[in-house]
Amino acid sequence: MRAQDLIKKKRDGGALTPTEIQFLIEGYTSGYIPDYQMSALTMAVFFQGMTKEETVALTTCMLHSGLVVDLSMIPGKKVDKHSTGGVGDKISLPLAPAVAAAGVTVPMISGRGLGHTGGTLDKLESIPGFQVDLPLDRYIAILQQAGLCLIGQTQDIAPADKKLYALRDVTATVESIPLITASILSKKLAEGIDGIVFDVKTGSGAFMKNDDDALKLAQNLVNIAVMMGKDAVALITDMDQPLGNAVGNTLEMLESIDVLRGEGPQDVVALTIELGAYMLKFGGAATAIEQGRETIRRVLSDGSAFEKFRQLVKLQGGDATVITDPSRFQRATYHLPVCAEMAGYVEAIQSEQIGVASMLIGAGRERLDSPIDHAVGIMLRKKIGDHVEVGEPLCVVEYNDDTKLEDAVALIRQAYRLGEIRPEKPKLIKAIITA
Repeated sequence: MRAQDLIKKKRDGGALTPTEIQFLIEGYTSGYIPDYQMSALTMAVFFQGMTKEETVALTTCMLHSGLVVDLSMIPGKKVDKHSTGGVGDKISLPLAPAVAAAGVTVPMISGRGLGHTGGTLDKLESIPGFQVDLPLDRYIAILQQAGLCLIGQTQDIAPADKKLYALRDVTATVESIPLITASILSKKLAEGIDGIVFDVKTGSGAFMKNDDDALKLAQNLVNIAVMMGKDAVALITDMDQPLGNAVGNTLEMLESIDVLRGEGPQDVVALTIELGAYMLKFGGAATAIEQGRETIRRVLSDGSAFEKFRQLVKLQGGDATVITDPSRFQRATYHLPVCAEMAGYVEAIQSEQIGVASMLIGAGRERLDSPIDHAVGIMLRKKIGDHVEVGEPLCVVEYNDDTKLEDAVALIRQAYRLGEIRPEKPKLIKAIITA
């Protein structure tokens, strides 16, 4: 078997067999197949696509290139959530403890922020002492004790994906739905889960900018997960404006604590309830989605989700006193309101520009090795459909370093579009996708 023959086969529209895909992934992971040949293959896949059977084979090979966690010693079904990412997307922070408080185990391996999108690990690290880099035995022990654990990807999990993603990132082949699907599922299924709920974002702040592309990705993720023996559903959700009001690590943690206390922005609460309902159904804690919704509402309102999060923070080395008393969080030194220059209704907010503005003041990363300032960010005061007067704040920038402040403010002004007629508020959940 030769790599060049398989590249030609895929280039010409042929379907690769599981054995051929295994040869390519094992060869690339070991170094036998060089970057230039794998680059040619990923470009062929980009243009020709993959069948469902090919995508299952690719996902399986990438999954088994490393460790697959065995959680069979923990009773009940294990369920996770995956979001394709966006601006202000802090849903994992209230969702995981709410689902765990309702009796379903949530193993969650999360990522860091890059570019305009935030990362769950960075938000968790705004809690002093919180450890996201844990050995797998400790990860399992915390799951057994608390029913949830949130950590970063270890070196042992899906090493083929790490290598292949780095290659796709520099060869313009990131936006391939089969390759995205295999990348996501190879990491998520390595957690030892039985079910997964996908939150596929669409809009100006999402990876998928239009509804059609989001639908294709959501359907592929669900189909492949089900073909691999997992319960799966996808919600296509709006990212044409940031989720909630907070953008930035500590600010999003504070907003998540509000949700866990039965408060918080309506959109964050609504999405937490909806995603949680499906997770409870897959986990066997609800027989119907409406029952799941009622249960998530209850654990958010009665304090049990909040207490579950405090337990998690303690177990992962964090200072739980900041959860009880959020005024102890370190905050940015300076606050700058960005005010409306005309009166009217907010017609649109370009989420990506808000995310980039947040990155410029230090809340996010331009590169993987960029340092971040957990305390800084942007608090939105007006969202789509809200009325604003001249001089009234659209948002407040919370910053420590003003080096790129002027550029950030200019981006925020570009992001907001005002008009004379009140628009309809965007629909948060646009579609629910099953196999």
